[in-house]
Amino acid sequence: MTTLDPARLAEGLLEQTGGFARAVAGADAGAQVPTCPEWRLADLVRHLGQAHRWAAEQVRKGEPVPVPDPRTAVPVPPGEWAAWLRAGADELTEAIAQTGPDTEVWTILGRGPAVAWLRRMLNETSIHHYDAAVTTGAGFEIADDLAADAVTEAFELISAPGVYAINPALAELRGQGETLALRPDGMEGWLATRTPGGVRWARGDHEADVVMSGPVREIMLVLSRRVPPSAGTVRLHGDAALLDHLLARMAF
Repeated sequence: MTTLDPARLAEGLLEQTGGFARAVAGADAGAQVPTCPEWRLADLVRHLGQAHRWAAEQVRKGEPVPVPDPRTAVPVPPGEWAAWLRAGADELTEAIAQTGPDTEVWTILGRGPAVAWLRRMLNETSIHHYDAAVTTGAGFEIADDLAADAVTEAFELISAPGVYAINPALAELRGQGETLALRPDGMEGWLATRTPGGVRWARGDHEADVVMSGPVREIMLVLSRRVPPSAGTVRLHGDAALLDHLLARMAF
């Protein structure tokens, strides 16, 4: 369940969509995205704009709809990127408002509140904002509360009941009590424990087999496999191999 209210999620979605649009403004549409090497910048733009509209359609229908492929979509001229991206974000926030954030709809984890799509798309947008910024050399900013909720959602996703049916590879996160602690600067942290039944997690500051500390933004980027933990943006103590194992298998 989201730690942020629908108004803040909607505000955050517009913040991150706007940052993404500024990062790609005037850039080469054919530039390869280093963090998504199978995509060009135009693919990334189309993916994000399509994702917002796809989520909005699912909120309105309450049922799953086919996932769009950005590589087969009608190209959007670069000069129209900003307006097109904003229109997609607006469409999603309006769909949530009209349907009601607590209305039950289909989500990637089964039936759940419509606001789950707002949260999922905010976090998707935040990570792709970083992808765009790395591609074009633009700056990347995200508020601490948004980055922290992205970390929480990541743990919720990999520990959800029935998640192995969606992503069988996550079963490799099961273990015998190995622990990872995340300690963001100036904020409450997280503890993840590998159990025979899967990952279990809780908020709080704890000792663990491996501890990662630093700015919450950087912790979010490491967990999303955008920045390696060895890049110097976070501080590690303990079993680095355990962290590597977790990161290699956390993709959702």
